[in-house]
Amino acid sequence: MHSGSRNVGKYIGGMWRDRAGDTWPKTLKHPESRLFPLSVAANPQLVNSYLQAEATAANYGFVNRLLLAELLRLRLRQVFGDVEAPLVYDLPHNITLAEGPGWVRRKGACPAHSGQPVIVPGSMGAPSYLLVGKGNDRFLRSASHGAGRARSRFDMSRKGTDKTDSALGLTGVDCITWREERRIEEAPAAYKPIQPVIDVQVEAQIVGVVAKIKPVLTFKA
Repeated sequence: MHSGSRNVGKYIGGMWRDRAGDTWPKTLKHPESRLFPLSVAANPQLVNSYLQAEATAANYGFVNRLLLAELLRLRLRQVFGDVEAPLVYDLPHNITLAEGPGWVRRKGACPAHSGQPVIVPGSMGAPSYLLVGKGNDRFLRSASHGAGRARSRFDMSRKGTDKTDSALGLTGVDCITWREERRIEEAPAAYKPIQPVIDVQVEAQIVGVVAKIKPVLTFKA
């Protein structure tokens, strides 16, 4: 089950980006990145309110995944009878977590503390990996969340793009979706190869491989 807070997190991020910008000293030039840092010393209330809002979005994403899992359990029980399918592990990514004296902000990354399960999802056509974290301090005890996109959703869906199964990497891939554009936007061709991403993290002693999981069927909402 792969879902976050959807537009709730996007809304919160935009709101606090604007609030952080409003607190920037008028006498200083704006950062070229348009990212305005907040200081606990100078803006404690704003920092705390942001962290609370982000936690709310993270909790919403957690509930989303619980609901999706329960819907799948109900369908499995209709087909196979009484099955438990308990939650084994839930792994957050794109989240700020308190660690030591401060916070670690993981964007496109997830926690990889020593002995901690790490899930790196592949695409509809690429394998996913179950890994175990090694708590590497050099990389802030973090691992990648995936391989990352090679092509944007817009690029995948724009007019004139070759949308055949072979061009999209969907040959031999079973995908059920309510919207055809989701199948195109999230096709294997949109993503970078997963294997080099795993290999470099194993070599860097960030994670160890537990299992390689091949996709059988994907449902895209």
